[in-house]
Amino acid sequence: MANETAVYTHGHHESVLRSHRWRTAANSAAYLLGELKPHMRILDVGCGPGTITADLAERVPQGEVIGVDSEPGVLEQARREAEGRGLGNVGFATADVHALGYPDASFCVVHAHQVLQHVGDPVGALREMRRVTKPGGIVAVRDSDYAGFVWYPRIPVLDDWLDLYRRVARANGGEPDAGRRLRAWAREAGFTEITSSSATWCYATPEERAWWGGLWADRTVQSSYAQRVIEGGHATRDDLGRIADGWREWAASEDGWFSVLHGEILCRVT
Repeated sequence: MANETAVYTHGHHESVLRSHRWRTAANSAAYLLGELKPHMRILDVGCGPGTITADLAERVPQGEVIGVDSEPGVLEQARREAEGRGLGNVGFATADVHALGYPDASFCVVHAHQVLQHVGDPVGALREMRRVTKPGGIVAVRDSDYAGFVWYPRIPVLDDWLDLYRRVARANGGEPDAGRRLRAWAREAGFTEITSSSATWCYATPEERAWWGGLWADRTVQSSYAQRVIEGGHATRDDLGRIADGWREWAASEDGWFSVLHGEILCRVT
């Protein structure tokens, strides 16, 4: 039986939300934007602090966007984001992607960014997303693929970071290499019209390196992820300290470059 209660590996420490707040529809959902029409009703699953949600709402001024997340606390940040932009066509609610509390065929688009890598039953989640999507509508999913991350200089301790993260994520019931699996999961969920693509984030300027390296250094030693590493016996605090130092070393390198691979799917509901 699939485990539908996977633990969210990252948690909601400030170092995690620092990354989430950087995300926009342009840098995280470009593959979807050409499909949007002003009147559409959109469900944004796993919306986090709501920056992508608000961007989507701005693109459907005659429509509506509902952002849902399993963590009530982060939804308060999302509401403030929408209020700060003066958006009147966006709302937020708590929800579980495995059991969305909406009738069949409720939305024109259901979107999920960096969600399926963290759930226990991604195929079941896709089926539920399809259920609440109207015929002719779209389920749009984007997830990173940790085994496809590439960086330079090749600081050895960052190889240790990647190995550790992937082990911890799987111990928590998730799949860190989700990007490459999205098409297969969608086919298993019953979709037949699937457009697959990939895209990257790239961090190379001094400012980008400081931001990306800094948030991962902090996340490695301060977040719920760090707690789960220790409690699960995956590594010691000294190990985590060395990894955090490795991130700072990478960020300080003038040659530093980091590419984050994502898989993407647009699934037409028939």
